[in-house]
Formats: sequence, C-alpha cells, structure tokens
Amino acid sequence: MKPLPEQWHDQQKKTEPSQEEMTGDEAKTKTPGITAAGTKTPTLGTQSPVQLNGVTLQYDVGDSTAQPQFESRPSSPSPNPDLPPPREQWGGKYEFLLSCIGYCVGLGNVWRFPYLCYRNGGGVFLIPYFIMMLVTGLPLFLMELSLGQYGAAGPITVWKCCPLLKGIGIGMLLVSSLVCLYYNVIIAWTFYYLGMSFQSPLPWSCDAIANARLCQMNVTNGSHHLSASEVFWNEQVLGVVHSEGLQDPGPVRWQLAICLMVAWLIIFLCMLKGIRSSGKIVYVTATFPYLVLIVLIIRGATLEGSLQGIQFYLTPDWQRLQNAQVWNDAASQIFYSLGIGFGGLLSMASYNKFDNNVIRDTIVIAVGNCCTSFFAGFAIFSILGHMAWRKNVPVGKVADSGPGLAFVAYPEALALLPGSPFWAILFFLMLFTLGVDTLFGNMEGITTAVMDEFPVLRGDMKKKTLFLAVLCFGFFLLGLLLITEGGIYWFTLIDSYATSFGLIIITLFMCLGISFFYGVNQFCQDIIDMICTCPPWCTKVLWYFKACWVFCTPLLLLFILIYVFIEMYNTPLHYGSYEYPRWGKALGVCMGTLCCIQIPIWAIVAICKESGTLKDRFRKSIRPLKTWRVTSGHQFVTPQMVEVPYTVNLTDADFTTQQWENGTSDA
Repeated sequence: MKPLPEQWHDQQKKTEPSQEEMTGDEAKTKTPGITAAGTKTPTLGTQSPVQLNGVTLQYDVGDSTAQPQFESRPSSPSPNPDLPPPREQWGGKYEFLLSCIGYCVGLGNVWRFPYLCYRNGGGVFLIPYFIMMLVTGLPLFLMELSLGQYGAAGPITVWKCCPLLKGIGIGMLLVSSLVCLYYNVIIAWTFYYLGMSFQSPLPWSCDAIANARLCQMNVTNGSHHLSASEVFWNEQVLGVVHSEGLQDPGPVRWQLAICLMVAWLIIFLCMLKGIRSSGKIVYVTATFPYLVLIVLIIRGATLEGSLQGIQFYLTPDWQRLQNAQVWNDAASQIFYSLGIGFGGLLSMASYNKFDNNVIRDTIVIAVGNCCTSFFAGFAIFSILGHMAWRKNVPVGKVADSGPGLAFVAYPEALALLPGSPFWAILFFLMLFTLGVDTLFGNMEGITTAVMDEFPVLRGDMKKKTLFLAVLCFGFFLLGLLLITEGGIYWFTLIDSYATSFGLIIITLFMCLGISFFYGVNQFCQDIIDMICTCPPWCTKVLWYFKACWVFCTPLLLLFILIYVFIEMYNTPLHYGSYEYPRWGKALGVCMGTLCCIQIPIWAIVAICKESGTLKDRFRKSIRPLKTWRVTSGHQFVTPQMVEVPYTVNLTDADFTTQQWENGTSDA
C-alpha cells in the first residue's frame, strides 16, 4: 500500500536491508550507492517515519514482510480560525415546538381575537379566519421556518440565498426592535398589577375604601362614565390625566420604571445562555397559560350570566361576511398572531436539526395557535357576561380589546368574584408568561441576526454578555418614554404603525423573492432534502403550498396592504377622546417606512457591488452566494483526521516506487 501522495514530499529518504541479510554478489550489488553495473545511485539516509491518517508508522528494516510499528497519537486537528463558532441546537424537538407556540400564542390571542370575533359577526368570523389561515398563515409560516432551518442562519445572513433581498432581514430586525421596545412595557404594567393583587380588597374594586364614593355615585345617578377600574388604570397606573398629548409626556412614573427594569433583567437572564436556557424555561411559560385558561373557563361556567356572554361571543351574523372589513380583520389577526415577518420564527428554526420535519411543525403550531385564540374567547366572555349581568347592562357595553380589556374590563370582572385576589394573581401571571414568550422570540430574532453577522459574539461569552447587557439596557432607556404620564400616547402610536404596512411589505417581498428570485421549485426541493424520509402526503402538500406562494398569498397580502393604506388615510388615530395630530401620524408613518425602505436601499447596494451591465448585475445579485450552501447546517463539516481501523503492511516497494517512477520519467 502506497503512502498518501502528499506524504511523498516528507518521505525523501529510504531504508535498505542490512548487509548481514545479504550474501555474496547480492550483498555487493546492494551496497549503498553502488548498483550491479557499478554505477552510483543517490544514497538515501536514515529512515523517517510516515504519517498516515494521524498515525506515525515506524518502518522495521529487519524484515520487509514485518508489520510496521504504530506509534498512535491522538487525532487532534488544529481548529481553523476562519470557521465560525458552532451554532447551538435545541435540546429536543419539544423545546422548539413549545418555544414557537409560546411565541405565537401571545397577548393578541387573549385580548384581540375575542373582541374581533364578537365585532365581526360572532361565530361567522371563524369562517374567514380559518380560510385566511389556510391561504395566508400556513404558507408564510412554513416559508419562514423552512428558510431558517435550511440556511441555519438568522434573518440577515440567511439572505445569502438571494443577496438582492438582504434588506428584508434588516427590515425584520427593525420591526422586532420596535416591538420589543413597547412589548416589555406591557409586561411592566402586568408586574404592577400583579404586585397590587396581593391585597384584599383589590385596589380597583368598589370594595376598596378609595373607590367607595365613586361607585356609590355611579349607582345613585345611574351613570357609567368612569368605573373604579378605569380610574385606577388612568390615574394611578398611567397618570395620563396629567398629560395633554404626545407633546406633553411629563415625568417618568417611578413605580413603572422599577417594573420595567425588573422585566428587562428577567429577559436578560433568560437570554444569557441562548436557547439552552430559554428552551427549558418555555416548558413552564408556554404551558402555564393553558392551565389558567382552563381554570378560568371552569370558574366562568359556574357564574350567573356566563351563558349570555358566550352567546354574545358566538352568535352568528351571516350578513357580516359581505363586509370587506371582516375579511381584512381575519387576515390581519392571522398575520400578526402567528408572528410572521418579525424574524423570530426564522431565528428559532435556524437552531433546528437539518432533518427536522418542518411541515409537521408548521401544521401543529399554526393550528394550535388558532385553536388557542378560539379557546380563550370562552374564558374572556364567560366572565364578562357575569359582569354585564351584575351591572344589568348588555355585554357589548363591557366588552373591549387591547389594554382596555386586560387592564380595565377583565380586572373589574375578576374583582366581582369571591376570592378575587387569587383570580387576579392567576390572570396576571398568565399575561406575564404570554408576554415573556413572545418577547423571547423577538429578542431571539435580534440577537441571532447580530451574532450571525459578528460571529465573535457567539464564541466569546464575555462579549456576548456585554452585548446582551447593552441591548437590554438600551431598550430600557428608550422604554422610559412609554412609562411617562403621556407614555400611553406614544405606546399607542408605536403599536399602531410599527407592525402596520411596513411589516406587510416586508412579508410580501419575502414571499415574492423566494418564489421568483430564489425559485419556488428549488425551495420545495430544499424542503424535501430536509425531510429525508418524506412521506407521500408531504410531497402532495407541497404542491398546495407552491400554488399559495406563487399566486394566492401575494394577492391576499396585496389586498391587506391596500386596505391598510385606505383605513390609515380615512380613519384618525385615537386614544380615548384624544385625537392624534397630523405630525403624530406622520411620525408613525415614518416608523413604518423606515422598516420597509431597507429593501430598496440594500438591493441597490447589492447591485452596485457586482460588475457588468445593469442586467448582469441584477442577475448576479439574485444568485446565491458560494457560502450559502457551505454555511447551511447540513453542509458544514469540520475537517478532521480519519482513524484507520485495520493493519497496514508496508514493503520495500512502497518506499521505492516513487523513486523508480521519477527515474522513469526522467529517462
């Protein structure tokens, strides 16, 4: 067996049998440097060991048939400094599933879907809701999960598959940053309410001494202008009664500042070790809301008036299907509740194993998210129905959405129950876990995008800790504006525009870019490559998704985008009785534009980096980079030495063949 070709450069000398083993003329002809014809040959010095697959071979010159002596050395190839630090992976498939479910099942499932359902025809709303889930939600969800899992990269780096669209990743990063900025303020409010729930009576109930006079006046005069919970929310929590609008933020509410600092500290500690820590935390935070919802439903079913609330929630109004607003609300709720376009799904999927069944996960997570929204409506409206019965008013008078439901209507309903502090603590713990899980996903999108662009942060724990600390502290400082006395006005502005038209444009270009630039057929083949043992139903389902990606989903996203622009132009923005000034709406439009304008900016940069005519540059900029396939999780293999599992016998011919070949070629 010959040594490896590259080893001949190190093996320039050979060893001859000893003179004692030769006799007569044979010994003379084998004298070093003398041939049988008397001519000189190059004299080879002493032997040098041969390296074969990380093992040193010592040649025994005593017997050409003897086995070489092996001096085994550990195979420890030197690390390549050019290779990025290895990426983490989920500890198990359930960690990924629970993380995605926790990310998707957020506050919107509890405080927005039930309100939209009763406002848009009750049970009839479920028809457009599930249609939009099939045509828009599932295809976009699968696209984002597949792109992240196949590329094993974050929202920015993954666009090596099509450098022209790198701006989509930058836009996702900005949207997630805006959402994180105001989303943790909700958790701070939740902390405040949670702390105030450890007292009896609850401070927003009519049983509290401070609210006795107010509640008595409402009962005596028959007026319902301000309830005790509304006064508590506006005066004690927000302090909004001391502000005149956007231009008058006022001082920071120090109680909320402490709550906000604690909220960001929790996020920092949970994100410090990446998915190894957050993947374990979701076992609690993703399942706890379901336990609370079950308890609230059971408790609500035993209350007087709960059936009226459920009836109000589900009573169908078939005429509402003719209204375009219903279909837009259904599409928007699916779009936002699944967390599409924020980069969180893409980042979490990038830590999956390459052969994870992404189609199965998509169906499980999306269907589970939609069923949770429907399920939460029973917990909300059963108790709101009891409050309407106690006040002797229609359910529509007490129903609300958004912060108004979570911090005004529902706490007021809980205050009417026996043992109200216990129910309040359960409810606000549920809101906390819902908010934290969603914030985990958004923060993961930000950190993964940055660490993929700067791999040194991933390999050095000190630098990663410093980066996370600076990031969380920066969000805390920016969030102080939202917890001033006029902070609710800024909160509503960011909430209305950060995830409005900009997010829809980003998702639209993601769908079009993958379908027509990267190639929908290539993308489907990538999914099949990931699912090694692809069952027949997977292949058939991909045909459906392919039709959605190319035709149905872009058209529906375009419909939503046009409707959003029309509604934004015709409908003034309000918070309570305060109407936002024109400059305030312009500021909101600038926030949305800042996110989506990244797409053309970075497309121009990608084209300018190429050479040739404009057409050639465009073609090169939509072509995947050479590092796209290399950096994919399944292609990335660290070079290493291969151990030889069997004995190798070397003879004289193995060491002299190279000399004879050289001599022949010279002749």
